[in-house]
Amino acid sequence: MKKQLNNRAEMSIFEHLEELRQRFFIAFTIFCIITLTCFLYIKNISFILQKPAIGVKFLQLAPGEYLFASIKVAIYTGILLSSPFTIYQILIFILPGLTRREASFLIPTLLSSIILFFVGILFSYHFLAPAALQFLIQYGADIVEPIWSFEQYFNFILLLLFSTGLAFQIPIIQVILGAFDILSSEKMFSYWKYAIFVSTIIGAILTPSTDPITQILMSSAILLLYFSGILLLKAFNK
Repeated sequence: MKKQLNNRAEMSIFEHLEELRQRFFIAFTIFCIITLTCFLYIKNISFILQKPAIGVKFLQLAPGEYLFASIKVAIYTGILLSSPFTIYQILIFILPGLTRREASFLIPTLLSSIILFFVGILFSYHFLAPAALQFLIQYGADIVEPIWSFEQYFNFILLLLFSTGLAFQIPIIQVILGAFDILSSEKMFSYWKYAIFVSTIIGAILTPSTDPITQILMSSAILLLYFSGILLLKAFNK
């Protein structure tokens, strides 16, 4: 292993660029394969994404709307499912240039980030999306019938899923700030009033709908993640 690291250290800039090209090619190939597979099973994926919208009838309002929406969903799903493989390729490329201490910090941080991102997506799918959609469906249900555009619905649900996944990165950011002694857990806790205010704003920005239930759920989740990050830093004596 040590010999391999020494060989990596002695590589020229062109050899490093060649290896980077190979890593990028592998990551892009995996992305294309997963995206193509998702497109072949787009009906199954569409049924899964439609589940939170109970009682809604979807229409194709323009020629090719379902086709273009299917391509978009397949690409987003491909990005999502291939992201761990892409991160792995990046990690393999940069790992030999890191010290043992840097590697011991980077690897758990990246793994935690991936896990939290998918947890955020699951939280959004099972809690945020149903709450938001039921509010939008019930509001004015005695006046208008819920008939939605297929493409606009998927734009809504995909934005909600990805934005929630990004919001769940808050503890990772806190750990990084604490590890580099930029902010301590005590300092973060002293900002709890500002955290409540900022979480309310972020919840309003990240939720594509304007209903208060979704924004409250999102803001509460962000606040819970913030205090979880503080407790994590406390455990690390930071």
